[in-house]
Amino acid sequence: MKIKQITDKIIERSKESRAAYLAMIDEMRNAPPAPDRLSCSNWAHVVAAESARDKEAIPAGQGANIGIVTAYNDMLSAHQPFANYPNIIKLTARSQGATAQVAGGVPAMCDGVTQGQPGMELSLFSRDVIAMATAVSLSHDVYDGVVCLGVCDKIVPGMLIGALQFGHLPAMFVPAGPMPSGISNKEKALARQKFATGEIDKATLLKTESASYHSAGTCTFYGTANTNQTLIEALGLQLANTSFINPGTELRTELTKASVLRLLDQTPKGSNYTPMAEVVTEKSVVNAMVMMMATGGSTNLTLHLIAMAAAAGIQISWQDMNEISRATPLLARVYPNGQADVNHFEAAGGLAFVTHQLRSEGLLNEDVKNVMGEGLDAYTRKPEIDQDGKLSWGDVVSVSSDDEILATAKQPFAVEGGMRTVSGNLGTGVVKISAVEEAYQVIEAPCKIFETQEALKDAFDAGTLACDHVAVVRFQGPAANGMPELHKLTPYLGILQDRGFKVALVTDGRMSGASGKVLTAMHISPEAKQGGLLAKLVEGDVVRVNCHTGEVSALVSGEEFAQREVAKQPHTSNTLGRGLFANMRAAVGTSTEGASAI
Repeated sequence: MKIKQITDKIIERSKESRAAYLAMIDEMRNAPPAPDRLSCSNWAHVVAAESARDKEAIPAGQGANIGIVTAYNDMLSAHQPFANYPNIIKLTARSQGATAQVAGGVPAMCDGVTQGQPGMELSLFSRDVIAMATAVSLSHDVYDGVVCLGVCDKIVPGMLIGALQFGHLPAMFVPAGPMPSGISNKEKALARQKFATGEIDKATLLKTESASYHSAGTCTFYGTANTNQTLIEALGLQLANTSFINPGTELRTELTKASVLRLLDQTPKGSNYTPMAEVVTEKSVVNAMVMMMATGGSTNLTLHLIAMAAAAGIQISWQDMNEISRATPLLARVYPNGQADVNHFEAAGGLAFVTHQLRSEGLLNEDVKNVMGEGLDAYTRKPEIDQDGKLSWGDVVSVSSDDEILATAKQPFAVEGGMRTVSGNLGTGVVKISAVEEAYQVIEAPCKIFETQEALKDAFDAGTLACDHVAVVRFQGPAANGMPELHKLTPYLGILQDRGFKVALVTDGRMSGASGKVLTAMHISPEAKQGGLLAKLVEGDVVRVNCHTGEVSALVSGEEFAQREVAKQPHTSNTLGRGLFANMRAAVGTSTEGASAI
């Protein structure tokens, strides 16, 4: 009942913006077909590099033509498998009398590479660049459907935002899958802490890290990349339970082929026309939020989901997410919310089990369309290849094979989901409580103020953080410096917590999708750069973060704050391309609005 109430509220709130979006989609859907719109010169450019057969077939509209938007590059392990996907897609389309073309590529940067580095300041804005690049790729307007090849942090949200501008077309997201499991996440985290305290050297740490990130495929922890996969399935834009199938396997290849066949059937030239605008709806967006809370997903999606929904004319907020989290049980324990990785999660029952459990409690909107058809039944079943070599979806996954990884809705790991919104005189922020033990979910302590990540590290090295405190790292918001992730701080604060100190982090920046055991109120809005009171805090002010009551406040009176001067933002360098993004920093919206600059 609660989920329906939230859904109805979102539908009512979004009435005008959703109607405007659908009117735009109808305008494109009702336009003359491409063979009638494009001139002979237009078509000659479209097919100049194609085979003799396709030079005739594509302009004549003989079979659907699929546009592929790819984030392939061979430096990112998650995207390296996409090198061969276009050929698989083209051959599968051709077998059905259809065609496929690579419409364009989008940039795909890795937060793992830029974590703690200056390049991270471009990370969040890359989402908007990807959205625009996707739109440019599809702007030739010669396609009957869209395949999106992307996995990681900003790539999938950006692709979806861009593709939704072509919501009259069906869309299919095709994942690459996670790399096989390496060393345990616990061992990796311990090595990072040992390096932070000087117990091991850089060469030893590199060996440990390389044993974790060791082959093609997505990183195996449940961070932003893998949360993206969960949400794309929940939105209905990906074949059921295909997120966590390893690269290079027969099943992975057959699922890529099956994705093309399904998409062809859902084009205007197929038998089951299903435009993306009818898949991404208020109801499916709510389902995505429920899945995020039930699995303890990445906090980055609290930004991305708002921007993704807005691209379809749907208005959601952190308050909606907070209410959904309060109404949704936590069913998964996957690192950083536990020690298992996504391969273990998949083996225990995966998203099929989670979907089944949520449906059993009436926590998902059932009347939705998706690439599997209508309803959610297919999303409770896993794909498999039978003895005859045929792909099918098996029985409903109703049992968890490991109750330390997946719990039932009747006996969940927690009665509420993974996120919490906190508000107070410091603004509004987000906390990922699923990774924070109950004993650490409330803190009230003097603050220590930093305006760079390096300053906090220096304080740790100097021993001045060896006390109860709330670390405030400010001027890290989207308008200040692009809102980089601050995961580099996690080992230092984790060490202090392990030593018995009560610590927390409050910041207008982001944490990694793998933000873990230390209480962190992040995305504080308004940010320090835009008038937030973080800019008026002084060293020693007592700050309270209370996840139970939903509070983030400084115990400072309004009169005292009014008399204080605003701290100045430190100098922002324009190296590594950061100068090119000054216009985006100036135009970006608040974190509560999805931190979008487009």
